[in-house]
Amino acid sequence: MIQILPLFVLSPLLFAVAYYDLRYLRIPNWLVLTAVFFFVFSLPVFGWQEAGFRLLVSLVVLALGFVLFALKLFGGGDVKMMAALVLFVPSDSYTEFALGFSLAIFMGILTVSIFRSVPVVASSTWAFVQHPRSFPMGISIAMCGLSHPFVLMASS
Repeated sequence: MIQILPLFVLSPLLFAVAYYDLRYLRIPNWLVLTAVFFFVFSLPVFGWQEAGFRLLVSLVVLALGFVLFALKLFGGGDVKMMAALVLFVPSDSYTEFALGFSLAIFMGILTVSIFRSVPVVASSTWAFVQHPRSFPMGISIAMCGLSHPFVLMASS
């Protein structure tokens, strides 16, 4: 249970990720760096072996993400934030996290599509509305990170 405590503390940062990506279609580097900084301070909670494994997985996510970025399938901020987020995911819950992220992408697409169809929102200056061919992945990253602790608590 203590392994997911840092994910709860990361919640305000995840809300900021969703906001910035919806508002500007950008996830600022300072949000990613803040998450990594917080990971360093959470090392005593995770333990060195678990933290090392999470760091390895994060580097794999970063490498695969940059391939997706090069193919213009993901934004650079999305890739960096996903790599930072997996630092907080317990290694024994990667399957649940992957399934949750898939569901969060679906829910994010649905949410963004609904918002874009609402006349008041459709006339706004927010970037996700002004660029309808783009998808702010930050909303799905945030949904997944915010919901993952609850998924773990429900399954234990």
